[in-house]
Amino acid sequence: MKAVVFDMDGILFDTEIVCMKAWMAVAGKNGLPDMDKIFPKCIGLNSNDSRRIVMAAYGEDFDYPHFRQEAADWFQAYLKENGLPVKPGAPELLDWLQGTDCRVGLASSTRSTSVFGHLERSGFGKYFKAVITGDMVEHSKPRPDIYLLACRELGVEPEEAYAIEDSPNGIRAAHAAGMRPVMVPDMIAPDDEMRKLSFLIRTDLFEVLDYLRKEGL
Repeated sequence: MKAVVFDMDGILFDTEIVCMKAWMAVAGKNGLPDMDKIFPKCIGLNSNDSRRIVMAAYGEDFDYPHFRQEAADWFQAYLKENGLPVKPGAPELLDWLQGTDCRVGLASSTRSTSVFGHLERSGFGKYFKAVITGDMVEHSKPRPDIYLLACRELGVEPEEAYAIEDSPNGIRAAHAAGMRPVMVPDMIAPDDEMRKLSFLIRTDLFEVLDYLRKEGL
């Protein structure tokens, strides 16, 4: 294997739960029902695809840009007060990969301003040869576009790369791209579909590091 491509939210940073809290807080403030059912459907999607799900739930007159801005403001206020939560094992795995010949990329459905902001804040930007964000493709996960673009940028064939993912949409995208999907579940536990589509399932990034070490990547 020649490359490892990481998802970001829920894999490198424990931000999926913060995003959910932001959406729930804004929904509660504005009297929007069923956000606890709507948000999980949007995990792993970019803004374009999330918009379709939210608009289908609340109608074509719903002011989605205003909702997302309110949620983004809540999210940023949380990070300013509490810091950016890094997932256990992320620094160790990235450090180890830096000492190998493996090419390392990032493929996140999140918009570029947030992705590069998180990478700068954490100091993780130095690890990635290619960074692909949700606004670089029309449709993000579960379609394979974002992972195919990441592999092209890294100069590897999809079958030569692992994809480290937490969400079902991410696993579907990596599998559709022809990569080896490694699931590290965050907010959604693996079901039969995920066990079928995943090359590997591990509980945290330390276990992923152990596996890759043993494989002699």
